[in-house]
Amino acid sequence: MSDKYPVIIGIAGGTGSGKSTFTNRLKDAFGDKVSVLYYDNYYKAHDDMPFEERKQINYDHPDAFETDLFLSHLEALRRGEAVDCPVYDYTIHNRSDKVVRIEPAKVIITEGILVLADERIRRLMDIKIFVEADADERILRRVVRDVKERGRDIENIMHQYLTTVKPMHYLYVEPTKVFADIVTNSGLNDVAFDLVASKIRSLL
Repeated sequence: MSDKYPVIIGIAGGTGSGKSTFTNRLKDAFGDKVSVLYYDNYYKAHDDMPFEERKQINYDHPDAFETDLFLSHLEALRRGEAVDCPVYDYTIHNRSDKVVRIEPAKVIITEGILVLADERIRRLMDIKIFVEADADERILRRVVRDVKERGRDIENIMHQYLTTVKPMHYLYVEPTKVFADIVTNSGLNDVAFDLVASKIRSLL
């Protein structure tokens, strides 16, 4: 890779805000020039904790993540080195025994609710994006996702949302919006997408 590469983009925002939609649009636009490092895969492992206790962990607090490992992997990708990314299994509330090989690319996207919360990570980013959406829309999207993809029941989703997701959003996620270069009201906002895509092309 040349000295100009890679371009590192951080995409943050609340649960169900449209981060993944925005990320996937960039992946589609730039193809194999893009690799994605999902911050959610870096939730700490809790092999020593029974399932019922793991269910009660506050997964929306910065301490829930193994940020040092995430940072080391992001720095390795920046140097042009591949990394073995952990895989988090939401059905068991724990890190699985699998890893995913992430290859370096000209564009590295990092996505997660708190990906802008750590200054060390922000310093590596060329473009910082915050995707926001109405709270009602976000909780509805989360319910659909957690039921369909993560095998959760409505009662558990409601309890988690009211006790940790909602308060942590206002304490830790929403405040990171001030660090963003671009704030968009949707992952489908074409103006914001075109601005970011144009910036990426200029950096490349």
